[in-house]
Amino acid sequence: MAAGLCPLLLLLGLLHYLAPGARGNHTEDNLLILTVATEDTDGLRRFQRSAQCFNYKVKVLGLDEEWKGEGQKVRLLKSAIEQYASREDLIILYADSYDAIFASGPAELVKKFKQAKSKVVFSAEAVVYPDRRLETKYPNVQEGKRFLGSQAFIGTASHLHKLVADWEESDEASSQLFYTNIFLDPVKREKINITLDHRCRIFQNLLGSVGDVVLKFENGRVRARNLAHNTLPVLINGNGLTELQLNYLGNYIPRVWTFETGCTVCDEGLRSLQSIKEEESFPLVVIGVFIEQPTPFASEFFKRLYNLQYPRTRLQLYIVNHENHHEKHVSAFLQNHGAEYSAVKVVGQEESVSLADARNHGIDICRQNPECEYYFSVDVQVVLKNASVLRSLIEQNKSIIAPMVERLDTFWSNFWGALNTDGYYARSEDYIDIVQRRRIGVWNVPYISDVYLVKGSVLRTKLRQEDVYRSGDLDPDMAFCDNARKQGVFMFVTNRQNFGHILSLENYLTTHLHNDLWQIFQNTEDWKDKYIHPNHSLALKGKSIDTPCPDVYWFPLFTDKACDDLVEEMNHFGKWSSGDKTDQRIQGGYENVPTIDIHMNQVGYEKEWQKLLLDFVAPITEKMYPGYYTRVVFDLAFVVRYKPDEQPSLMPHHDASTFTINVALNHVGLDYEGGGCNFLRYNCSVTAPRKGWALMHPGRLTHYHEGLPTTKGVRYIAVTFIDP
Repeated sequence: MAAGLCPLLLLLGLLHYLAPGARGNHTEDNLLILTVATEDTDGLRRFQRSAQCFNYKVKVLGLDEEWKGEGQKVRLLKSAIEQYASREDLIILYADSYDAIFASGPAELVKKFKQAKSKVVFSAEAVVYPDRRLETKYPNVQEGKRFLGSQAFIGTASHLHKLVADWEESDEASSQLFYTNIFLDPVKREKINITLDHRCRIFQNLLGSVGDVVLKFENGRVRARNLAHNTLPVLINGNGLTELQLNYLGNYIPRVWTFETGCTVCDEGLRSLQSIKEEESFPLVVIGVFIEQPTPFASEFFKRLYNLQYPRTRLQLYIVNHENHHEKHVSAFLQNHGAEYSAVKVVGQEESVSLADARNHGIDICRQNPECEYYFSVDVQVVLKNASVLRSLIEQNKSIIAPMVERLDTFWSNFWGALNTDGYYARSEDYIDIVQRRRIGVWNVPYISDVYLVKGSVLRTKLRQEDVYRSGDLDPDMAFCDNARKQGVFMFVTNRQNFGHILSLENYLTTHLHNDLWQIFQNTEDWKDKYIHPNHSLALKGKSIDTPCPDVYWFPLFTDKACDDLVEEMNHFGKWSSGDKTDQRIQGGYENVPTIDIHMNQVGYEKEWQKLLLDFVAPITEKMYPGYYTRVVFDLAFVVRYKPDEQPSLMPHHDASTFTINVALNHVGLDYEGGGCNFLRYNCSVTAPRKGWALMHPGRLTHYHEGLPTTKGVRYIAVTFIDP
């Protein structure tokens, strides 16, 4: 593949703005489009869809015949135009449909054909085929492509009849060589009146000419333009591409595009689920869930899986877990919800199944069940925030389609816009625009991973081989895509909705009890969703903030889950101080009044805690204390434990801080009784701390305070002494 081919193909597939009135032109009554397709493929449907966009009449020849060879195309064409042998007024265009699309309408096509002043016009290309020895016999041309391409040609019916009248060869013979020999015979060329479209005014063959073609965006419209000759071809053909490369043409489909809405009007065959009222009528879907390495937020993954907007009685689960660390997450999910699904199968790490075999087996579950209409594969690192994702993908009615998900704040996504000559990643020119959703649509791509939907009918036909996830030395995901491309099955990615994102798995350790607490740097948004109070965003706007005492502010900071995980993490560590000054295991700080506590640096959480303060506390501090700016530097950050028979209270004192953050980590009345904070100077107490809410007050000078006695149970608070 030429180096510039992938970007071009994907660029051309972005969209096609039509000139005013282009779709409204009356279809030429004396124009017929013929193509040969023995099999109804994605390529044929793409060609038909582009023809429909421009109101062409297309007749497909040979459908459902056994394919024998190129000569079959000539035989079928000869038979089809026999009835039009005397029609000089009828114009017929022939095109190989599997790798071609229209870029403009019938009026322009007929006009350009007539301007050619020949009765038959073949496409032209830069490479001689199939016999290089014939190169010297071609007439020289002053400008343009010199050699005949048989993938597309146009002519009057009577002259095309003359063109194929002498065909008597077998179906296995070369159609290209047949047409080439006619053209190279001066007598036949003149008799039939054949010419080539040297300057690509009608046909654009991409083989050997990729660098000539770009998309021109002008006044809200776009059109493929041949820069070498400054022409606007009507039919674009991906001739000469290997099976690996043919799939890129999916993005050539002409579209009427609205930038404001991202709406395309040339979609067809969409499957609506809106009218389905009974659960039993929904398509049966097998969902394959794959856990191949330690992954953060696994419990949240299963919550989102459960909350998919789809009847669980019409879902079958196939869960493959290769990580002992996640066995508890799988077990908890199945114990709580497994009975709600149509069927569940789990493959654990003890079964020692390879990644490829595990994925092949998931495909088999759907393939072998005639009722299975779709197979939905999703890896645990995918965060599907859109609960309607499954319904949305089904409604697109594609053979294979993936919802676009990307790694936040990067250009890493679950699709490739192009491949290089070795079949690996290459960045297409439109890739970033698609990832950032500046261009919205459904995109034909050569590679998808992590999450995608496959039609069961495709698994039982085109992809019926047992080993879909193996191909040479390729990884399972690349092998799947390679096999799909080889079988001519198009893969699509849609970014019409925000579906979610992909977690970063880098530096994820499983050495803690609640490892997700440490993900504030690697997966900040997911950490925030799990651990930051949903009303914290209101506090950032100055709302949902209470002032229980002078210069004391109370605002939501943590979710219940954050509080519980932090308490459990400290108890799991277990090395609580004795409350004695000689037992303060801290670095660079000193408590005025020692407590029974565990410091953040003891559990390796000091850096994470500072980022928490910087991102979620400092902005509120600066809002509540105007003119004060903080870098939230701290010497002391720790979780305190109060118990009636241990240390129930804290004597009056000043904190060794500029200001202090005190977060309640459990529920008063449920987990303990008593407790709270009394500010002696103001004779003001906070006696009912709210779990997850932060109490923020100045330290050192003005806010002399004491910890009120805990009379029952165990009270936990997280305390931080902050200096500028």
